[in-house]
Amino acid sequence: MAPRPLPGILDIQPYKGGESVLPGVEKPVKLASNENPLGASPMAKQAFVDALARLHIYPEGGATLLRHAIADRWGLDAERIVCGAGSDEIFQLLGRAYLAPGDEIVQSQYGFLVYRLVAQAAGATVRVAPDRDFTVDVDAMLAAVTAKTKIVFLANPNNPTGTYLPASEVRRLHAALPPDVLLVLDAAYAEYVLADDYSSGVELASAFDNVLMTRTFSKIYGLAALRLGWAYGAPALIDVLNRVRGPFNVSTPAQKAGAAAIDDEAFAVRSAEHNARELARVSGVLRQYGYKVTPSVANFVLIHFAPGVAAETDRFLRSREFIVRALKSYGLPDALRMTVGSTAENDAVLAAFADFAQQ
Repeated sequence: MAPRPLPGILDIQPYKGGESVLPGVEKPVKLASNENPLGASPMAKQAFVDALARLHIYPEGGATLLRHAIADRWGLDAERIVCGAGSDEIFQLLGRAYLAPGDEIVQSQYGFLVYRLVAQAAGATVRVAPDRDFTVDVDAMLAAVTAKTKIVFLANPNNPTGTYLPASEVRRLHAALPPDVLLVLDAAYAEYVLADDYSSGVELASAFDNVLMTRTFSKIYGLAALRLGWAYGAPALIDVLNRVRGPFNVSTPAQKAGAAAIDDEAFAVRSAEHNARELARVSGVLRQYGYKVTPSVANFVLIHFAPGVAAETDRFLRSREFIVRALKSYGLPDALRMTVGSTAENDAVLAAFADFAQQ
């Protein structure tokens, strides 16, 4: 008899990221994974290259250089930061440390799929709160909380909708939670948000023992291939995560490149400015063509279609060598998510949308 996994493991549907290959196409235009179209900071690239000379040496286990770079950039306490192989790993660590069979998590209707996988791996149950107009509904989230709830996951801005909650609503959500429930604020797209009423959640994470804010280097810093993320929270939370993470979970090249990326503020500013300009243009042109687009504050747009048309649109775009993200797994079979690309990529994909609209 073959070894048997724990109950529930075989019920997990592995996460499937955005595709990057089209059969017969040498270099398709990938607009499926919300990557930075400007690439990565030249300073980060050079730091990565310089780190190659030490590939035979184990990484510094506490990511001290990187944590202090993050702390200096954002005015934080480095001792309250933990780094991981992407924010995904931090979510997995939370599941390992705080979830057990019979526990529950709460997430929004269109929340990031990884939260569900974290719960399933721990044998916990997922309670889903319905969105309101593709935006997280705080009252629905609170109504989903029970005595069994251990973690509430909130992506703000949310992927794949691109919508966000103002800081006042996040504070209201936290204030109504029991003190033994952990609120995880996933701020992967925070650097793109220009709204005055938005906060990444760092204030809550600084002030309360049951709030953890997570961030990533995969988006605005363009380091998705290195798998690098971080979290900020109370010392007790960080202590727990350090106890369950691997001793060398962040590679030396990732640490060095991340610290250099943080230092290259001009690149991040340039990336944010490009996104703001192109996000508005892409959204506006798509609406002119008759497409329904959910207002987004991130680096992607959610485009809605009549029943059955999303799949047809996806096939048409692939025929033009564009890859966008189908969203059936998110319960959005009649929508596509498209990354804001370079100006040239956006021009080309908008022309393809125009051609499809004329059919």
